[in-house]
Amino acid sequence: MNEGMSKHGQLFIVSAPSGAGKTSLCQRVVAEVPNLKNSVSFTTRQSRKGEIDGKDYFFIDKPQFREMIENNEFLEYAEVHGNLYGTSRNQTMSLQKQGHDVLLDIDPQGAMQLKKKYKEGVYIYILPPSFEILKERLVERNSDSTEEISRRLKKAREEIWSYREYYYLIINDQFEQALEYLKAIILAERIKMRRMNFSWIEETFIKAKEGV
Repeated sequence: MNEGMSKHGQLFIVSAPSGAGKTSLCQRVVAEVPNLKNSVSFTTRQSRKGEIDGKDYFFIDKPQFREMIENNEFLEYAEVHGNLYGTSRNQTMSLQKQGHDVLLDIDPQGAMQLKKKYKEGVYIYILPPSFEILKERLVERNSDSTEEISRRLKKAREEIWSYREYYYLIINDQFEQALEYLKAIILAERIKMRRMNFSWIEETFIKAKEGV
């Protein structure tokens, strides 16, 4: 990390309707942007084919999840499509203290919970180019029943209104272009004035000896 930047990591919160390509974008940006870590959420849903416990999600049952709520172990949590999802407080804050920026791939319910407490977070919303394309992507994904797809589309119509609460909006029409936009947001946020280490700037330049 640049010496002129804050040593404390930033929170990047990314939300989208199901099928907008959020998870794929988040995975790629974490793989390609240095010092950016993904916060692995806890969930009560069943793992899908190819998902790895501890990497994609921490898969736990509802009694365990409820116990974590009671112990105040989540920064945010929400029920989505009948399943519970939550962001670990300890994991996220530990990564930030180590100087890593942290990306949270979460739904609007959780994002709005966080925004009440962490307005300094960077809130990014992702949309597909149209509702019809969103429907096509959910069908082509071939991971949900027709009834589940209908529920997700209905939920998408309700959630999309929340885009106005975010600071950035990316239309994921061309994946690689959307990825570049997401990278640009992260890199620009890193060098905002509020993230600068003013003590380092003062010691390095203001108090520096003028002699040749």
